[in-house]
Amino acid sequence: MHRIRYSARYVSVFVTLTMVFLTMPLQTVHAAMVGSETVLSMTQAQNVRDNLIRLFERKEVQAAMTAQGIDPLEAKARVDSLSDAQVMRIADKMDQLPAGGDGLGILVGAALIVFLVLLFTDIAGYTDIFPFVKHQN
Repeated sequence: MHRIRYSARYVSVFVTLTMVFLTMPLQTVHAAMVGSETVLSMTQAQNVRDNLIRLFERKEVQAAMTAQGIDPLEAKARVDSLSDAQVMRIADKMDQLPAGGDGLGILVGAALIVFLVLLFTDIAGYTDIFPFVKHQN
């Protein structure tokens, strides 16, 4: 009798643990093909991230960040913590920015074109806007 109780204790512990483990929720794994678009977007995001880090390594960019009160090492750490979608949005915005300036050059160019058109029409005699253009009638 003592021997049966001794064996029953181990068997009951084993059965109890087995029942507990069988009733636990398990996460199933699903294998699937990875699409080409996914691989390309991941590669493209990593390339953009590398370009941003190389941009932050330039001396003039670091000097500009330091002048604005931004630590270049902290900026690199923040770039590393961005998601792929955020990196791609930054790359799109950087592609849309004008290279080397703001809208002042466009405004000056437009004003110069308007001035030249009005000057030529005044010289041709179609308008009388500028007093320094002498008409000979």
